[in-house]
Amino acid sequence: MPELPDVTLYVEHLDRRIAGATLESSRVISPNLLRTVDPPLEATHGKRVLGVRRVGKRVVIELEEELFLVFHLMIAGRFHWKDAGAAPSPSRRGARSDSSPPPSSRAGPGKNGLAAFEFTTGTLALTEASRKQRASLHVVAGEEELEAIDPGGVEPLTATFDEFRAAVSRENHTLKRALTDPRLVSGIGNSYSDEILHRARLSPLQLTSRLDGDTMRRLHTATREVLSEWTDRLRAQYGDSFPERVTAFREGMAVHGRFRQPCPACGAPVQRIVHAENETNYCPRCQTGGRLLADRALSRLLHDDWPRTLEQMEG
Repeated sequence: MPELPDVTLYVEHLDRRIAGATLESSRVISPNLLRTVDPPLEATHGKRVLGVRRVGKRVVIELEEELFLVFHLMIAGRFHWKDAGAAPSPSRRGARSDSSPPPSSRAGPGKNGLAAFEFTTGTLALTEASRKQRASLHVVAGEEELEAIDPGGVEPLTATFDEFRAAVSRENHTLKRALTDPRLVSGIGNSYSDEILHRARLSPLQLTSRLDGDTMRRLHTATREVLSEWTDRLRAQYGDSFPERVTAFREGMAVHGRFRQPCPACGAPVQRIVHAENETNYCPRCQTGGRLLADRALSRLLHDDWPRTLEQMEG
């Protein structure tokens, strides 16, 4: 799922390309994408773009007359950009169209296409490489309606230490859950929570109620460092090019997606906890004092044969 660094890149690149442009038309291909009916999507046509912003993990395009296009990419949704005049690409599915020009005259959303938005400066395509089609688009009118969509978590890069501590400590959860709960902290998901907890040398299963002041400050510092560093790395990587191949698994990550690979800090093999569709990666030596955290599936299968420590596993 695109998280704060990735969404920030999308926002910055879209703002450069469409701020001041006019949304001429749009085509929604997937019937599951558009989650609102009032105001209708057609009400945004002919409106000038005032800017692009981030709300949590959502990308918000602000138009004239206080209209907003609110995109939540979920796990597999991705944006693609084609400058005006680019050759059209055929869609994989038949389009449900409004009164806009025929698809043959424009750039299409291409494979896995959910929608395409025609601006005077180019085409923004939305795709989703998943059969579940969880990505969503809300059309809302007014700042109050936009605020109602915001889950309300603190912004990790601008929150003071006291604000961050109050948010993380508001409910007694594991650190992994607290960091990824959008009601508590904004913009962090599975990938960067792993990186933050590794940087802070904290177990993903440690409870927030058991953090003392120094440990909480270490978590706050690690959160700001990891998110800032990765945002800057992605800016340098893409330069002026629109961000393509946005992924949860980045070269240079310390633990996320690196199961059984050596921890860059200590060399111990990175471990994981698998729950449903989510995977938590951690270093047992750096984060849990050498203790292996129980993977539900394997620990149920192996029972007493499940190693409890890094030394037992290596032995």
